[in-house]
Parts: sequence; structure tokens; C-alpha cells
Amino acid sequence: MLFNTFTNTRTKTLTTSLNKQLQNKRIVIIGGTTGMGLSAAKAFINEGASVVITGRNEESAKEANKSLGTNCEVLVSNAIHPGSADEAIQLCIERFGGFDGLYHVAGGSGRKLGDGPLHELTLEGWNKTIELNLTSLMLSNQSAVKSFNRLKQEGTILNMSSVLGFSPSPKHFATHAYAAAKSAVIGFTKSIAAYYASQNIRINVIAPALVETPMAQRAANDENILSFIKTKQPLDGGRIGKAEDLDGLAVYFMSDASKFTTGQVVAVDGGWTVT
Repeated sequence: MLFNTFTNTRTKTLTTSLNKQLQNKRIVIIGGTTGMGLSAAKAFINEGASVVITGRNEESAKEANKSLGTNCEVLVSNAIHPGSADEAIQLCIERFGGFDGLYHVAGGSGRKLGDGPLHELTLEGWNKTIELNLTSLMLSNQSAVKSFNRLKQEGTILNMSSVLGFSPSPKHFATHAYAAAKSAVIGFTKSIAAYYASQNIRINVIAPALVETPMAQRAANDENILSFIKTKQPLDGGRIGKAEDLDGLAVYFMSDASKFTTGQVVAVDGGWTVT
């Protein structure tokens, strides 16, 4: 389902500022209707981009559509379905005249599906968590690369991992399928970044620690975890991350400022990996 914020003939924005880092960029965000994806969409638009965002919840899509204005299209779709990223990229091309970058944020905890410590992990929990966090990302990255090739142009992809993919927390965050998927995101990204570098297709990874999003409500409301985070993420007084903490880096990777950067993993973690 598409929430269209445009008339049949789109009026181009009259504001052109050399200070806007994403001026005239056309970006697709997979998983952009809530949390980190929605925050990024707002940041990208503020920096001059036009965006297409996807999400699987219709109510969240409606709310995002209201808040983002006319430089955004919102598409209700599920990232694990083949073709959903194709649809979003095609919409970006049709509405905004091109496609310059993909930010894959979609994913989530598989705890309720059966993810957990290995001795408790169910096969269904494993399969669903991998599908949600890794298969969906493979599908969107594949769609983006095929589109860049078809358009005969360079482009940029930013993938979402997690510090749990390389810096585990055994007591409070023991979801082993999730950790495996987020670790695999890094290996997958580095592999395809190496392959497509000669085509000037840049592919990088952002790896947050605990960030307050709809997915993180269990942790955000647990006093023991909050006490742990106080010392594990000591920056800025020791706190849970905010979605907007990732926006500056995401803008960098979507912009031409990152044109000589690929295959990199950057943690935005409040100090998690050094404590």
C-alpha cells in the first residue's frame, strides 16, 4: 500500500543550499517508518534529499507520512518479501527521477520467536531471526546493486548491524541468532563492498549499541539493564542511545563526502566496545 504525498506533477523544491549535504539525492530507507529509520529519514530530508521509506505496519506508515512532508513517499511492505525493495526503488525512480542510495535499517529481535541462549534457541527462532535481519538485507542490497547496474551509475548502501555482532553481552542480551545475523551482516557487507568497489558502489555498516527504539522497550524498562548501560555506554552521562545519535554518520555515508569509503564498520555505541 502506498501513501502518496505528491500530486501527479511533482513540484520541485525551490530551496537549493550548498550547505545541504544530500541536496538532490534520492534515497530509499528499508525500515524507515519508526525508530532509527524514521529519524534518518527526517535527517536526510533536512539535508536536501528526497526519500522513499518502507515499513510493514500501516499505522506507523500513516504517522510517518504525516511527519515527513512532501519530499517523502511511504510504502507499506515487508522487507523479507522478495520484490519489496524492488518496488521501493522503482517508486523512488518514478517519483524523484533517480536512485542514489539505500539505507537498510529493517530488522529486529527474535526473542519472542524463539531466539535466546543456544541451549534454549528453537529452530523456528533461528530461521525467523536470520530471515528478519539477514535475508531481508541481502534482498534489499541485491535490488540496489541491480538498480545501480541497470542505471549504469555509482551509488551507496548503508547496512545496519549491531555491536552484539562483535562485542557480546552474555548477561543481558543473550540472543544468539540475532548476534549471528548481525555478525553476518558485516561479513556480507565487506564481501560485496570488495566486489563492487571497481564500479564505485560503496557499501558500509553502522553498528549501534542499545538505542531506544520500539524494539528496545524490554531493555529500556529494565532497571538492571539501565544500571548496566550506565557504565557500558558511558558517553554523555551513561545512557541508552537515541535514534538521532546515528543520523550524522548515516548522512555522511549517503553523501559524496564518503566517496572514498567502502567496506567499513563504524560503531555508534556510547563507548560500549571500549568498556
